[in-house]
Amino acid sequence: MVSDVQIPAALKGEYPFTPKSFRTASGARLSFLDEGPRTNSAVLMVHGNPTWSFYYRGLVKALAPERRCVVPDHVGMGLSEKPEDYPYTLATRIADLEALVASLGLTEIDLVVHDWGGAIGFGFAGRNPGLIRRMVILNTAAFPAPHIPARISACRLPVLGPLLVRGLNGFAGPATWMAMHRRKLSAVEKQGYLLPYDSWQHRVAVNAFVRDIPMQASHPTWTTLTEVERGLAQFRDRTALVIWGGRDFCFHDAFLRRWQEIFPTAKVHRLADAGHYVLDDAREEVVPLVQAFLGSD
Repeated sequence: MVSDVQIPAALKGEYPFTPKSFRTASGARLSFLDEGPRTNSAVLMVHGNPTWSFYYRGLVKALAPERRCVVPDHVGMGLSEKPEDYPYTLATRIADLEALVASLGLTEIDLVVHDWGGAIGFGFAGRNPGLIRRMVILNTAAFPAPHIPARISACRLPVLGPLLVRGLNGFAGPATWMAMHRRKLSAVEKQGYLLPYDSWQHRVAVNAFVRDIPMQASHPTWTTLTEVERGLAQFRDRTALVIWGGRDFCFHDAFLRRWQEIFPTAKVHRLADAGHYVLDDAREEVVPLVQAFLGSD
């Protein structure tokens, strides 16, 4: 059940970090990065599906000389343990993140979220509003949405879904090109994204993430997600930066407009030709923007 994924030498240039481990309340080992100065103030970066802390590697490199950077791999993702029977739900992921932050003694957080990390990160923030100072929002949501792309919907089908996602790597694999638009990932970058998801067993959480998307009130996660949405009002007075890839096949501009309604004073940078992996696809623009926003305490 324990992930035995190791960082190969070829990836050390892209991911030159030494992950740490945390044991969740459910007993699973969670891997996380903790880079930069040992302060109680940190930049907390929360990834979605099917990425892992590798997605934030460029931002960590840029910020860590001056800022503490904490970047978890959700259980079942990245270098974390990948148990078959873990409760892979939004509620559990929020609780795991909350426990990790508490264990580190952080008292001030700048939050960066992407993809399903928006719901997880803001779920944590909603329970701990006093910890949150600034927010960076990257092609994500923290509220229910009425539609889901057909290609993702197909991955949720009984029998066929697991065969596609776990058997054929039909979610993490296509994401390496579907989530990019300005440029193609290099062979090394693609290897990094796919490294943790090399087998049926290691793709358990990728599949669970897809199935945990609530599309109706009867879904077990619907209540949790609506609670996350209600909690967003607590942060209207915080400084927020929204960076949006306009060529995202999933988190399209309707999601951006919703964020602008929720945080009307947020600074918004819409990159018309960038894809879902906006932090990688437009790295030369996005990293400096975030660094200027979060670069010092």
